[in-house]
Amino acid sequence: MVKSITEGIQVSADARFEPSYSAPDEFRFIFSYQITIENQSSSPVQLLRRTWEIFDAAGEVRTVEGKGVVGEQPVIPPGETYTYRSACDLRSTYGRMFGNYLMVNKETQDLVHVIIPNFELATPWILN
Repeated sequence: MVKSITEGIQVSADARFEPSYSAPDEFRFIFSYQITIENQSSSPVQLLRRTWEIFDAAGEVRTVEGKGVVGEQPVIPPGETYTYRSACDLRSTYGRMFGNYLMVNKETQDLVHVIIPNFELATPWILN
């Protein structure tokens, strides 16, 4: 698991290979990931948007942008966490992801770009 903290917002990321959803003979490798966002600041924040950079060892680079995460724009009170799961497909056995969330401090209305740490997407056999 990797972590980063931006202005009191900690983001933890953990990924794993999903063999039952993958088709290696078709160059389709599915990875699930879990993100936990912990508000260590003194103000509630709301997650408005996300931007992901996805790098595939097959040479593809994708940028994914959109509103919220998994269909939600959660408000996270001080001292609370928000966890969600999602997935990513690659054409190779290895890749990585990183990005940022655009959040708003609900008290000051200041916008905050929160870093999502770089994490690996790797099949178990590629790490040996």
